[in-house]
Amino acid sequence: MPAIVLIGAQWGDEGKGKVTDLLGAWVDYVVRYSGGNNAGHTVVTPDGQKYALHLMPSGVLSPNAVTVLGNGVVIDPKVLLGEMDGLTERGVDVSRLLISGDAHLIMPHHRALDRVVERYLGPARIGTTGRGIGPAYGDKVARTGIRVQDLLDPGILRQKLELVLREKNQILAKVYNRKAIDVAAVVEEYLTYAARLRPHIADTRAVLWDALAAGATVLMEGAQATMLDLDHGTYPFVTSSNPTAAGACVGTGIPPTAIGQVIGVAKAYTTRVGAGPFPTELSDQAGMHLLKVGDEYGTTTGRERRCGWFDAVVGRYAVRVNGITDLVITKLDVLSGLDQVQICVGYEIDGERVDSMPTTQTGFHHAKPIYEELDGWWEDITKARTEEDLPATARRYLERIEQLCGARISVVGVGPGREANITRHPLLPAAAADPG
Repeated sequence: MPAIVLIGAQWGDEGKGKVTDLLGAWVDYVVRYSGGNNAGHTVVTPDGQKYALHLMPSGVLSPNAVTVLGNGVVIDPKVLLGEMDGLTERGVDVSRLLISGDAHLIMPHHRALDRVVERYLGPARIGTTGRGIGPAYGDKVARTGIRVQDLLDPGILRQKLELVLREKNQILAKVYNRKAIDVAAVVEEYLTYAARLRPHIADTRAVLWDALAAGATVLMEGAQATMLDLDHGTYPFVTSSNPTAAGACVGTGIPPTAIGQVIGVAKAYTTRVGAGPFPTELSDQAGMHLLKVGDEYGTTTGRERRCGWFDAVVGRYAVRVNGITDLVITKLDVLSGLDQVQICVGYEIDGERVDSMPTTQTGFHHAKPIYEELDGWWEDITKARTEEDLPATARRYLERIEQLCGARISVVGVGPGREANITRHPLLPAAAADPG
């Protein structure tokens, strides 16, 4: 069975966790391949239980899937263990979690530097979560990072930490007037994490190669989204990794020839968290409707999300960059109660119309949305389970998004629950064959 990549097609928070959970019964492995605990997935199970996941792959809520943190993830072990303990207390089995020994660790100096540098930037700040993700990836690129496998060798852990803190403590103390970090205290703390994580550490590349060779279904789950990709997003207002589909290969060791499907998730409108350009952002009553009805507050940070109309320029771009084969449109129900709904079909930049992503940062900052207006609907669609259950205006809205983005819409979310979906095209052959 080819591998499947699941990515966000906007600026994140599209509902990827719900889609992973939806597919959980038919996949054997769910692999997180990028990001850290700066991301979050919210999943609501059929019995009404709500789970906020930050580092754990969403597949942990599936009864049979093996969950994997790939080499492309940066891991704060304290956060991970806290999340595992919280899930165990609620009766969720976390014993099948595998962690790549090559994944990098978030260390105390990463968190300290992330917070102080962001404050120092003032109005020019990026809008990071302050959890150390960027500095951890920076050390990875600088080849001074500390990896999960280093937890298994106390001597190597201390040696690497002493080396990196020679520089980092100088920066903290002399540039930012912050307290230096004690090597011995950090080593002692992280070795307690090692004792608990040891049973989960594995050569995950080999595990996944063998699984695919045996015909298993492997779902690779991205954190953040296309427009936050370090290379392909709205730089510099991006994350520090590659959450696009190509990043799945780098972050897992699965080759591109093994990928047979790319599922892109997008909201029926658009949101983003943090700073950066956002052409369709709304500050009127419609924007307040999306914020309140959509409950648009960050899973990890609790921050209000910026809300706007659906941006088909971003949608087309995401389809092309990722090679999306199937779109999942979530939160269509949030648009109920609006007389008119709008779709951004292009931008006006310096008096000229542009139908594709601007080639410069300046151009994107200056982009003004060109809208196409469609009739809205007032019906409650949360109980809709077939396309025919939707109002005609809602169906036309979906059809127009499909036309503008250039990929078929396979599933439509009409509520937060696992069952609140309309399947237009089954995402997996096994799902199509399931009698339920």
